[in-house]
Amino acid sequence: MKSLTKTSFHFAGQTNVYHGKVRDVYTINDDLLVMVATDRISAFDVILPKGIPFKGQVLNQIASKFLESTKDICPNWMLGTPDPMVTVGLKCEGFRVEMIIRSILTGSAWRAYKDGCRELCGVTLPDGMVENQRFPEPIITPTTKADEGHDMNISRDEIIRQGLVSAEDYAVMESYTRKLFARGQEIAARHGLILVDTKYEFGKRDGQVYLIDEIHTPDSSRYFYAEGYEEKLAKGEPQRQLSKEFVRQWLIEHGFMNEPGQQMPEITDEYAESVSDRYIELYEHITGESFIKSDDEGDLSKRIEKNVSDYLRTI
Repeated sequence: MKSLTKTSFHFAGQTNVYHGKVRDVYTINDDLLVMVATDRISAFDVILPKGIPFKGQVLNQIASKFLESTKDICPNWMLGTPDPMVTVGLKCEGFRVEMIIRSILTGSAWRAYKDGCRELCGVTLPDGMVENQRFPEPIITPTTKADEGHDMNISRDEIIRQGLVSAEDYAVMESYTRKLFARGQEIAARHGLILVDTKYEFGKRDGQVYLIDEIHTPDSSRYFYAEGYEEKLAKGEPQRQLSKEFVRQWLIEHGFMNEPGQQMPEITDEYAESVSDRYIELYEHITGESFIKSDDEGDLSKRIEKNVSDYLRTI
């Protein structure tokens, strides 16, 4: 199976390109963005040396489905998906914060809580909670958006004090975040899942706040299986979850957490294909639809370049 790990397109009107950990973003006439979801995969802030076939398609198609199904809640950047691995949309001026919303005490929030933390990003946490317990209501725990290194937790008041976002825009982002999360939880519940936590990014264009980037994908969100959740919680057992956590666990088991002196384990073709199968499983559980593999027999780059170029001529 083929995978796309590098791109070097030159689209008509191209004015900039940004290569992220997973997505390559091409700017067209300083007005539109062509976001290519590659098959790269990252963990512990490092890109793994082998691509995962169909991962980009999975992420792009999940995000586009959720962007389409939430556009009644707030405007978003997406205009179209000319290729299974590509979304084209409006260029917005992104805010330098990410809106993280959590419905369950798990992950980094649980680790902080276990160490005695009772306030997270300005939000007071109740005493006596256990791992994977639901919060009385979802909490928003923003982070700064770092160009390099780790994002940092930050409170609403500090965001406004530092001038990262105005009080008026933050109120809009907070309202959108809660409504988007509620919609995501409703959709997840229909497929036997719990949307545990996720992140949203927002930007501004012509004075209006837009939802940007991906939403509700396994790279940006954590899902639990609803069946057995209460029983496992009562017994203190780990929850069955849908996310890319299984890749992190595999790396940990092979002695890699991107710490000094550690060496990346070999990513065999067989392991890459097994990860691909898991991502396809994620897609089908999250969307409730069968995954249809795009044609990978030809040159993926040529296919994308043709599809995007044809699309750009129509808008």
